[in-house]
Amino acid sequence: MNPRERFIATITFGTPDRVPMEPGGPRESTLRAWHTQGLPEDANWYDYLLTTIGLVPDKTQPQTGYGVSFQMMPKFEEKVLEHKDGHYIVQDWMGAITEISDEFDYTYIRAAKDFVTRKWHKFPVENRADWAEMKKRFDPNTPERIPEDFRDRCAKITQRDYVSGITIAGPFWQLREWMGFEGLCMAMADDPEFVMEMADYYMEFASRMLAPILEYAPPDYVMLNEDMAYKAHAMISPAMTHKFICPSYRRWVKEMTEAGVPIPAVDSDGHIGDLLPIWIECGLHYNWPVEVAAGNDIVAYREQYGKQMAFGGGIDKRAIAKGGKVIEDHLNRIVPPLLKDGGYIPGCDHGVPPDISWPNFVAYTRMLAEMTGWL
Repeated sequence: MNPRERFIATITFGTPDRVPMEPGGPRESTLRAWHTQGLPEDANWYDYLLTTIGLVPDKTQPQTGYGVSFQMMPKFEEKVLEHKDGHYIVQDWMGAITEISDEFDYTYIRAAKDFVTRKWHKFPVENRADWAEMKKRFDPNTPERIPEDFRDRCAKITQRDYVSGITIAGPFWQLREWMGFEGLCMAMADDPEFVMEMADYYMEFASRMLAPILEYAPPDYVMLNEDMAYKAHAMISPAMTHKFICPSYRRWVKEMTEAGVPIPAVDSDGHIGDLLPIWIECGLHYNWPVEVAAGNDIVAYREQYGKQMAFGGGIDKRAIAKGGKVIEDHLNRIVPPLLKDGGYIPGCDHGVPPDISWPNFVAYTRMLAEMTGWL
């Protein structure tokens, strides 16, 4: 099988030759550590990893992206407003006023380059007047949203042997970017009509932007970024999720399904126990990363939901860091029973942190390769 066929067969509970090899990916600080522990600085970490354990990386066609922008246009001017006491206070490109340690370049505010703590001071939508201005930045008719060579790109994408997907902000994620978490939650309670207006507008906007993609070159998956859970609970109640968020899910999933997209997917950190049945009800069938430290038990979820939900991730980063028998026992508990049922790509349950050494990551990947039939 080629990588595309293998991915689709795995996530749709088919019969892949082997499951995709996706052990997880490092951030900048992790790579810096690995470069002192045996990974050559000029090497592609993933290709070198596979070569180290005796595998040959898949060769595919050159990958082509759609080039369609779901981001605001125009963006806000990104600028430093203040620099003192070891911190930058920045207006970021989304219009929020944000604080970050000057240990990092201020552009790390909105780039997932590393494990960076940020503090938000102010968000761009506080009232209906702010919202009227924000809507202008999410006009689906803005010409620059669709590249001039879009149809040529689509022609190439339809001939792909690689996995092609679209990742967009889910409705909770996007409304939180506009109002902030506290502001959004307060508005859900105090001014639900305003929240519904924003949710409906974004639902229509995203649908309009997806339409040409779905028409000319349907992707293999559409991933909705949500991050709507804490360590132990979802950030909003099931009732609020059903009221404000689910209409977008249902509409987009219907449009994806009608276009032939095989995998409607959702990504959320935190404890997803209360969210899984809602996502399933709305037609979302693949979830990642299933963080163990947040109390998620991927084996228990499989027992509860069967083939209604496929998963990626679910391997405790803390066990990988410990290595040895700890990670071996952890993998033996999780990987065989889920591989037996299908619908699972094992991997680290989020970005790979720097306390996972290069030797331990190599050893863990070798175990995965042996358990999944690559070695």
